[in-house]
Amino acid sequence: MNFNLINIFAVILSAAVGAMGLGGGSVLILYLTLFCDVQQVNAQGVNLLFFLPCALTAVCIYKKQNLLCKQYWLPLVFGGIFGVGIGMQFLEIFNTKYLRLLFAIFLLTIGIITFFQKDKKE
Repeated sequence: MNFNLINIFAVILSAAVGAMGLGGGSVLILYLTLFCDVQQVNAQGVNLLFFLPCALTAVCIYKKQNLLCKQYWLPLVFGGIFGVGIGMQFLEIFNTKYLRLLFAIFLLTIGIITFFQKDKKE
């Protein structure tokens, strides 16, 4: 994969969408799998690497503003690490074809739920 203008635009779009809380990872994964012919597992790995600086920045900002609950962050970190290990083992079992299907179902489900979800202000 070379770094041309379209790739740079996709990364910026993914970051902007992610910063708005709209799921920038799904944009990046879709771009990598559909337009760059990257395997689903590799695209999700790139997405996780892309997420790390965003997560670190958010943790630093929340820490500075005293918004982190100390009783919860350590179990969440260890739970996340454990979840990654389980997820990696799970991916060894699945065929990429089925992984794409599950990801598509996941995106459709989230989209439908979001579309029909009532605004809390109503």
